[in-house]
Amino acid sequence: MRPRSFLLIAILTLAGFGASLSAQKIASVDMEKILSSITEYQDAQEQLDQLAAKWQQEINQEFDAIKGMYNKYQAEQVLMSDEQRKQQEESIYDRETKVRNMQRERFGPEGSLFQRRQELVKPIQDAIYEAIETYANQNNYDFIFDRAGSAGIIFSSDQYDKTDEILRALKN
Repeated sequence: MRPRSFLLIAILTLAGFGASLSAQKIASVDMEKILSSITEYQDAQEQLDQLAAKWQQEINQEFDAIKGMYNKYQAEQVLMSDEQRKQQEESIYDRETKVRNMQRERFGPEGSLFQRRQELVKPIQDAIYEAIETYANQNNYDFIFDRAGSAGIIFSSDQYDKTDEILRALKN
């Protein structure tokens, strides 16, 4: 008798879940395809790629110069006094620190490249998301997913947002 009641509960649960899914309207979009079809996005991406390549070349040149300084130091250190060696080591270390800081300032999570990307790409992305939201609202979609990337849900109807209910439950 137990297996039958479990089976009945499972069937009723799946039937209820299926009925709730059929009431929701779901769509997907390919954000990569949308972005690649927008000329402004392609231009912005090209600008960012060129800027990143230029900055990376500058950083590589600096590291090459540091390597040259180190090689020269290695060759001449036997002829140097302790004070000269220490001074040369500090000079190499300071220059390397300066270049690493430049690298972080340009390519770090809040660096210049990220900020430039925000300036160029974010307005385009915002316009796309606004178009998706308008489309979803006009056509009564509950959810729109990005099938190309890892963004997941792009649009969700407010009626499915249960954040406030969870917060209330946590306070009790």
